[in-house]
Amino acid sequence: MDYRPLTRSASDFQQAISAADIRAVTRAAFGGSADVVSAVELGGGFYNSTFKVGIGQDRPVILRVAPEPARQARADPELMRNEYASVPYLAPVADLLPRNLAVDFTHQVIGRDYLFQTMLEGVPAATALKSYPEQVRGGFYRELGAVARAIHGVRGRQFGPVAGPTYERWSDALFAWFDRAAADLTDHGLDASAVTELMRMADRNRQVLDEVREPRLLHGDLWVGNTMLAASSPVPSISGVFDCDRTWWGDPEADWPIYLALRKPGSERDAFWSSYGRVQQTEEARWRAKVYEAKHAAALLLEFHRFGREEEVEKTNNEIRDLTATLRG
Repeated sequence: MDYRPLTRSASDFQQAISAADIRAVTRAAFGGSADVVSAVELGGGFYNSTFKVGIGQDRPVILRVAPEPARQARADPELMRNEYASVPYLAPVADLLPRNLAVDFTHQVIGRDYLFQTMLEGVPAATALKSYPEQVRGGFYRELGAVARAIHGVRGRQFGPVAGPTYERWSDALFAWFDRAAADLTDHGLDASAVTELMRMADRNRQVLDEVREPRLLHGDLWVGNTMLAASSPVPSISGVFDCDRTWWGDPEADWPIYLALRKPGSERDAFWSSYGRVQQTEEARWRAKVYEAKHAAALLLEFHRFGREEEVEKTNNEIRDLTATLRG
């Protein structure tokens, strides 16, 4: 086997599995006679360990391996199981998604969740989009807005992660997440006071959050880094979407693509709104948007810490404190 893991230290959050383990999970998935020709670890992600695995077929398959259970966060545990539970609800964009070929959450072969998927056609937008002239990049964001709108059109019954736990009220789902995120920070010896103070302040207007009464499907991580572009296209055109493991039921305006599309007005990102439509501009909606922005910031704190970016941890804590100050009015 041509086994090519990325170079990592023992302290890195992401850890590859061995060549023997890759052979074992491949044979468990495709039969004892499956021949692993190659296994090349892919970079670009920050959570799962991902390999392009050649098994003697026309196209390689993708193997994604979740972190060991003890290394996962309280706020967003078992993300791979959350993605797997989301597949039926992502039907409106099914033509863009990889197909699951084999899934194993038993930990009988290796002590981690893993799944095999088809390899999407195209080239990663994370590297390919910047190769297009700025004047045509708006087309990408227009298509991204259409994908987000299709996902947000799916209705749910309760609020929270698709795989659960779910809640009757939107505020309960959000505050439960903030509670777990603060516990994650404390577990890692980090200051959680910015998050807990935000929760205390937001709780004063909890009823504004609960004006959101209909749960809609949120992708949670839809942006440039999780899309593929059609190869050799004269304009950037989305051919695939992957890493759908942070799906939630909630307010569409809390979703990651909405947050990022709003961050650079006057840029090519404005094309997003031509297909998605405009967000609410009421006073209540603007207040909720501050809470959502703080949630996105809080989600980054642990990730920055994992990668040793302590200056970003402090900067992000200050952003959360500034947002808390705006909630005070």
